[in-house]
Amino acid sequence: MYELITANRNYSSWSLRPWMLMRGLDIEFKDRIEPFAKPVNYDAFRSFSPTGQVPALLDEGRVIYDSLGIALYLADRHDGVWPADPDARAWAQCAACEMHSGFAALRNDCTMNVGVRVTPKPPSDALKANVMRLSELFEQGLARFGGPWLAGADFSAVDAFFAPVAFRIRTYGLDVGAGQAWVDHMLAHPAMLDWERQALAESWREESHEAELAAAGVITADYRTGL
Repeated sequence: MYELITANRNYSSWSLRPWMLMRGLDIEFKDRIEPFAKPVNYDAFRSFSPTGQVPALLDEGRVIYDSLGIALYLADRHDGVWPADPDARAWAQCAACEMHSGFAALRNDCTMNVGVRVTPKPPSDALKANVMRLSELFEQGLARFGGPWLAGADFSAVDAFFAPVAFRIRTYGLDVGAGQAWVDHMLAHPAMLDWERQALAESWREESHEAELAAAGVITADYRTGL
């Protein structure tokens, strides 16, 4: 059986992607959590990942690392990772890669924290551009392929890659226009609800992640119950 190594549910956006992909496609795996214990966890995480980062997938003596690397590995072994329709497949792969390599302002200015709500500080031009691009992508996917998922009727890797963004949009109240329909659909997925439940219950707090959250704006609600 696969073993997927991830980190804190509140913070770890990279972990959520393959976790959500596997849960959304009913790919069975052992779920192993290695929490962020300090600002830099490289040395500890090097014991299971060559990059010293999460996520990592263990399978038959192999270590598959990086969320995109994991998705590609799983696509060779399981149907449904990418859409079957060639046009939807091409769009989904491009959009997932764009998420994987881009949206730096969103990542930096709107740190992921599932269990809180924040009134954000005034957005930078770069963040405004990122949010506009998200709105464009979501609306394009829904209109072109018919929804309710980004590339059509079935959940696929492109939805998993934007799953952390759905949490960020809710946390910071970001406006993605008609793309909110996908956000609401994503947040209602049973696996997303399970991730959120675990996030609210976890007791870990890591100082640097909490400092990033405080710098992002004014915390208006904190639903985490783990302390």
